[in-house]
Amino acid sequence: MQIPAFDGKPPQYYQLVLQEDLINGWTLVREWGQQGYAGRVKRDHFPDRTAAEAALLRVRDSQLQRGYKVVFMQGNEAPA
Repeated sequence: MQIPAFDGKPPQYYQLVLQEDLINGWTLVREWGQQGYAGRVKRDHFPDRTAAEAALLRVRDSQLQRGYKVVFMQGNEAPA
């Protein structure tokens, strides 16, 4: 997600990624900052994919309300 540049400042970004971890859970990785500069990262662990996806959607909706726009989205289906 990205907010357009204002006043000559680089655009801000907010990235959300779900990762399966090695301890039978899922991690929601959030990274945000201004393009071209070091960003901040926060990781939250969840016991299952359903809880992690719900958290991702809550964060996404919150950021959309703040003015961010989705500029790229990619997902993979869960392994069978």
